[in-house]
Amino acid sequence: MAWLVVEDRVVASVEVAATRNARRRGLLGRHGIEGAMLLSGARSVHTVGMQFAIDVAHLDSEMRVLTVATMKPGRIGRFPRRARHVLEAEAGSLQQFGVNPGVRIEVRP
Repeated sequence: MAWLVVEDRVVASVEVAATRNARRRGLLGRHGIEGAMLLSGARSVHTVGMQFAIDVAHLDSEMRVLTVATMKPGRIGRFPRRARHVLEAEAGSLQQFGVNPGVRIEVRP
């Protein structure tokens, strides 16, 4: 189990999908998620086949938030040029966690 840290504050649990198979699976087949999922090494996501809307934050190589958007099921996401990681959570969660453009996040064990 890892923790999502925003501005030196632990805000949620986070699952890290670091392998190709884990990134490909992501949140597919789930009915929701407590906390968040970090897709390390991913630049974009889709919600085709998803059962719920998600918040998506694109992060640069220093884990700084580039963009935050909500995606409904059945959508194809953007490919921000500088994105190196994607953070996913249930729709509305990232705002509650304080994940906004410009903020740097951390994942701690």
